Amino acid sequence: MLYNVNGDLVAADDAAVSVSDRGFQYGDAAFETMRAYGGQVFAWAAHFKRLRSTCNALGIDHGLSESKLRGRVHGTLAANDLADAYVRLTISRGVQPGKLSPSDDTDPTVVVVTKSLPRGGVDGTRVWDDPATVETVDVERVRDAALPATAKTHNYLNGILARNDAGDADEAIMLDAHGRVTEGATSNVFFVDDGVLHTPSLDLDVLPGVTRWAVLELADTIGIPIEEGHYTPRDLRDADELFLTNTTWEIRPVATYDDATYATCKVGARLARAIADEVEQRHY
Repeated sequence: MLYNVNGDLVAADDAAVSVSDRGFQYGDAAFETMRAYGGQVFAWAAHFKRLRSTCNALGIDHGLSESKLRGRVHGTLAANDLADAYVRLTISRGVQPGKLSPSDDTDPTVVVVTKSLPRGGVDGTRVWDDPATVETVDVERVRDAALPATAKTHNYLNGILARNDAGDADEAIMLDAHGRVTEGATSNVFFVDDGVLHTPSLDLDVLPGVTRWAVLELADTIGIPIEEGHYTPRDLRDADELFLTNTTWEIRPVATYDDATYATCKVGARLARAIADEVEQRHY
């Protein structure tokens, strides 16, 4: 497997960044997790927009155009002969030893990592084995005023601590300081009640997931009523169905949440088919 490090293709075992890199030392880095189908990244424009937003929030000027970054991503896929893959694009502020305050003269470190995934689309294979088990955790979501909720950075300790708190569960649901559901450690949350699709709104401390956006667009297209709002764990436990979204899972139904169980995920399955149809049409 070859990774792309600062524009050079390097064998995975030899790929490295400096221990003085600020992404390693301080988590001073932006990243995007993407999924390629048929050799092309799904929703590249949305991923790039969020990456640009994260870099702007951190004040990282990587100096690379959208076409240059996309070229590195797709070049790495081609070099590894991968059509269907997980892709992670990372941009750190770069090497600057010795002080917390960033310098303007650092050269950003840009890394592309890929690994094989099953085919997606109508004839695809899902990447998860079973519906998820989910637990509410005591670890609160970091407030937007402390770390911008819209920024996807290397500062993932919040999610790691939440997953640790969830024990053997597949995912952790984090609340804000007011007890409102925000998101999972690595996913966005949806539930269905009386045929209406609900998800926490972006005025809360919620990362705007690309799959979250795609699900809402498709739900609107196929006529599923949508409500974005503020919800408690009880709202989720009393729902007819619950599912999670992220780039690699796409849509993953939830079997149990705390002490609640769900016997169906009909709306989630309908949306999963809509995503599969969209991927098939665009990429195969």
